[in-house]
Amino acid sequence: MSSRFTDTLFQLVHSLEKAEKRNFKLYIKRNTGNEHLKIVELFDALDKMEEYDEAVLLKKLTSIKKPQLNNIKVHLYKQLLASLRILKSISSIDMQLNEQLDYARILYNKGLYVQSLKILEKLKETAREHYKYNFLIQVISWEKKIESLHITRSMQDRGMQLAAEANEVNYRVDMVARMSNLALQLYSWYIKNGHARNEEDEVAVKQFFYDNLPSDAHEQTGFYERLYLYQSYCWSAFIRQDFLTYYRYAQKWIDIYNANPLMIKVETGFYIKGMHNLLNAHFDLRNYRAFEYILREFKKFSETPLASHHDNHRVQTFVYISSATINQHFMLGTFEQGLKMVPELEEKLQQYAMFLDHHRVLVFNYKIANLYFGCGKYDIAIDYLQKIIHSNPDMRNDLQCYSRLLHLMAHYELGNSEIIESLVKSVYRFMAKMQNLTVVEDMMFKFLRHSILLPRTKVRAELEAFLMNVKQLEKNRFQTRSFAYLDIISWLESKVYDKPLSSVIREKYLKSKRSQPEKSKVPVKKTMARKDK
Repeated sequence: MSSRFTDTLFQLVHSLEKAEKRNFKLYIKRNTGNEHLKIVELFDALDKMEEYDEAVLLKKLTSIKKPQLNNIKVHLYKQLLASLRILKSISSIDMQLNEQLDYARILYNKGLYVQSLKILEKLKETAREHYKYNFLIQVISWEKKIESLHITRSMQDRGMQLAAEANEVNYRVDMVARMSNLALQLYSWYIKNGHARNEEDEVAVKQFFYDNLPSDAHEQTGFYERLYLYQSYCWSAFIRQDFLTYYRYAQKWIDIYNANPLMIKVETGFYIKGMHNLLNAHFDLRNYRAFEYILREFKKFSETPLASHHDNHRVQTFVYISSATINQHFMLGTFEQGLKMVPELEEKLQQYAMFLDHHRVLVFNYKIANLYFGCGKYDIAIDYLQKIIHSNPDMRNDLQCYSRLLHLMAHYELGNSEIIESLVKSVYRFMAKMQNLTVVEDMMFKFLRHSILLPRTKVRAELEAFLMNVKQLEKNRFQTRSFAYLDIISWLESKVYDKPLSSVIREKYLKSKRSQPEKSKVPVKKTMARKDK
């Protein structure tokens, strides 16, 4: 296995942009006056390496002996972070606040506590403006320390005021912590399990949500309290496939940014995630026009300096816009057009490999497999599905299950009857083990098992019966959980009416679009959705 991204220093060096590398060289030169320091030689050597190999590295660095290497690497790592801190502090409110707090500490230690208090007072204003409650605790703590040790005569009743401020901030910090815990735990549940599999799952998620939701959560007016409240509602609704509620709270998520534009710069990552969820909500509800409008706005945002300033933001926008673009091809039935973006998408996935978690890559493999399946290129779809099937089975149980089911369907389409029976048994056992079986999947397994034994003249009747039975279950979300991952109804219709899958979906899109008003932002009647998160 390649050790390309196993060394932390190597990762950091290869994450740097040209401007950051240049800044590091200037920083070292300014602070040492020696351009030939061993850490600079190490930096240059690592920068030129495509994969980390310590033996090769030592051969290139004749001035560095093996026992010295670890210490020099640690030193280089610290210097890189120091140079980045100087370069990036202008664009980070958190780093600016910490820098000013450091200045206040320095002034206090010099005995200039009145000057220190002036900086702390300004810091409090800035921190409140940006809802930085955790930072406010540190500032107030320093103010209390100064007032306790010195007679500042700054104002009467200063102690009472600071005590009241401390109590208020502590309450807000506690509320933010509880709300963010709830949001994170719900999201973690989804990452592991996907959508609720049955009523037991739904009841458990609801119970957990209300047991951990603070009684006064809806009374909060702070930005972060509301942000995490809306996130929690989003994850809860999404898990339960209550897509209308999911849409409402995804919109509220973005609305608080629209009401506080300053926070887009402060919490850009959550803004990007909110746009992603709003797009997902419109996708789930088949809000074609609203989806197109939000995607267009999201792409505009991705071209702004704010979206491209940090690696995290740049990678996040790439991931979510790529995901939404593929979803749009699913909605429109334009699978062939969607395949055109695959080479560039895979190139970017390779480029951003060190920044992407395994879960995100699996989702893209599943989406690409669906594009190939929709185009009738089943053998290539199988190749992408194998990447998921052979990955960690504990990651996204739902994705594992439906990758296996789509893999089975692809073999059926290829006419590989000799392996269908064994595949049906294998996939059935896996989905049963993961408690992921619904009536729809059970019907699918029975159809695939029996249809391979029937003459082609009788398969159509089986397909028609299967389609009729599935449509009767369409409104029961627990029985049609698979609809969020596989467009089974459209697939069956394509077989029954002898049309390409893309044509069936395209006709549904054109019919539904005519019923939606221009620039609609209101969700319309829910149809099927192919799922990701």
